[in-house]
Formats: sequence, structure tokens, C-alpha cells
Amino acid sequence: MFTESFQKLVDGSGFSNMSWQNAVMLVVSGVLMYLAIVKQFEPLLLLPIAFGVLLSNLPLSGLIHMEFYETGDVDYGQVLHEGGLLDILYLGVKLGIYPSLIFMGVGAMTDFGPLIARPSSLLMGAGAQFGISIAFLTALAIGFTPQEAGSIGIIGGADGPTAIFLTKELAPHLLAPIAIAAYSYMALIPLIQPPIMKLLTTKKEREIVMEQLRPVSKLEKVGFAVIVTILCVLLLPEVSSLVGMLMLGNLFRESGVVARLSDTAQNALINIVTIFLGVTVGATAVGENFLKPQTLAIIGLGLFAFMFSTVGGLLLGKLMSVLSGGKINPLIGSAGVSAVPMAARVSQVEGMKAKPGNYLLMHAMGPNVAGVIGSAVAAGTLLSLFG
Repeated sequence: MFTESFQKLVDGSGFSNMSWQNAVMLVVSGVLMYLAIVKQFEPLLLLPIAFGVLLSNLPLSGLIHMEFYETGDVDYGQVLHEGGLLDILYLGVKLGIYPSLIFMGVGAMTDFGPLIARPSSLLMGAGAQFGISIAFLTALAIGFTPQEAGSIGIIGGADGPTAIFLTKELAPHLLAPIAIAAYSYMALIPLIQPPIMKLLTTKKEREIVMEQLRPVSKLEKVGFAVIVTILCVLLLPEVSSLVGMLMLGNLFRESGVVARLSDTAQNALINIVTIFLGVTVGATAVGENFLKPQTLAIIGLGLFAFMFSTVGGLLLGKLMSVLSGGKINPLIGSAGVSAVPMAARVSQVEGMKAKPGNYLLMHAMGPNVAGVIGSAVAAGTLLSLFG
């Protein structure tokens, strides 16, 4: 009796049901935790993602059931009655709630003043979407469908919420590798971008000191939020939730009359949503589904997209430097990949290395915030074409 009971206990444990795929993903989770905790690469994102990977690859935990979401028609009643905790939280991803709420928080934290003061920054933000097109065409060439290729290409926008928003519409079965690739490359910006920046710019260009930006009035900032919302939503209704929430958060900030709402959007709300989004996205990386040759291709194409987006922004920056008579430092073009504000900080650091005291941060914020809008517009374009 004792032997049978013990055997039943062993057979029903997670240890007996552990597959080699689960074991590999536990190692992947450990690597992501190491990068988040020890290297401090975007820990607010990588740490919950890493723990989500851990939870979903512990057999028999019952926290998430990806089979509920494999078809386009999700049975929400089944999810609520039979699903685990992460199944229920994952509905925020599936329904596009989390990316939009995060955009509200980003808007509340973002000063669009540098972009308004130098509208030409929009060109560098647009140029930094170049990698999306390159990765899209490459993915098509190696056999991905247009929907899958669009979802892979958006990694080049270096905007995790936008990548999740588009992928859950076009290729939900690729959400785990695309989300992990997007957030991982965002975290690795300080390692990926500097070699490309040094390769494509001369020391003389990196030493360019830019003139102080003009002051931007409150009326301009409030008007910008309203006008951008109207234009983007009329042009691309598919991204109304992203752009609308981004500009609503910014309106909270710039109006000056709802300080409590602005503070909530910047802090409590975005922190809560980041936890839910990170854990549930990580939980989609179940070993049996994640460890496929397709995943390696996606991760490689994501890096390819990110590198070419950096190249596109830098080349636009170099062109604008020439057209301005050497008044624009091309380093700020690399910040057009979005990833606010880390990409702008990298531009600042590289400028300081070339010329101590060269303060580029506020100048780089123009292309940086333009990249946020640019990635949302790119996602809307892909969604309208292939959705």
C-alpha cells in the first residue's frame, strides 16, 4: 500500500512529467533573470518575463493553457471556468488591453517638447523604422506568411507593447518569441547600438554640439496631443487604441489640471500593467511550442530588424547634419528606434565619449518620441494591409 501510494505521488509530480523542453526553458528563464538582476538590462521588463517563463514550464502547475488560445475564436467562458491564474491575466494581452494602458503611461511620462521644437526629428523617427521593412521582406523571402513577417518586422520598432499589439492580431502563435525578442533587444540597446554608431559616423560628426532647443509653450504641447490623435486615428483607425491612449496620457501631463491622474498613469497603473504583461507574455513561452527552428529564425530576424532600424536613423541623421550645415549631430538619429528613453541615453553617452560635456539627451528625445509614434503608425499600416 505504501509503495503504491508513493509511486502514485511520484507519477503525479512535476518531476516525473518534466520534458527536456521544459528543462531548457528553465535555463532560458535563469539567463533572463541573470540579465535582469546582475546586468540590470531593463529589469522592469525582463524580470517578470523571466519568471513567467519559469512558471509556465513547471509541469502540471495549471497556471496557463496555451491550447485555449491556439484558434482564432477563444472560448472566454472556458478560460474563466477552467483556466489558471495566468490564463485569466493573459486575456489582457489577447484583448489588447495591456499594450494600450502601457502607452497611456508612456504618454504621461513623455515630453514631446523636443519633437515640437524641432519637427525635423520626425524624419529621423521615420528613418529608424527602416529595419521593419527589411526584416519583413527577409521573413517573406525565407517562407513566413505576410502576417508572420509583419509581426516579426515590427521588432525593429523597438517597442514591446506595439509588437505585442500587432502580433496578437496577425500571428498570435508567434507572440512568445516575438515579445521576448523585442523586449530583450530593447534591454540590450547599450550593447547593440554603440558599435553601429561608431561604424557609421566620424569622430568629427560625433563631436557636433547642437544649439539649445527653443522653449515650447503649454498651448503647443496640448494642441500637439489633440492634433496627432485626430490625424493618426483618421489615417489609421487600426491603431486608435495605441495612439489614443498615448496622447491621452500626454494630455494628462501637459494640461496641468489632473496631476493625480498623470501621477497614477506614470507610476501605479503602468507598474501594475507591466507586471501582468511581463509575466503572461513570458508564460506563453512553453517549451514544446517555443523550442522550434522557427523561434531561432525569429530571434535572428529581430536582431536584423533592430540593427537596420538603428542604421536607418543614423543615415537620416547624417543627411540632416549635411543639410543643416553641420548643426545636427547624427548620433541622435539612432534614438529614433523608440525604446524611450534608453535609446536617447545611448546617444547622449556616445556624444559624451566623443566630446566631454556634449549634452545631446534633450536633442535625442525628439527622434526618440517620434519613434514611438512611428512604430505605432508602422503597426497600423501592417494591420490594415494584412489584418
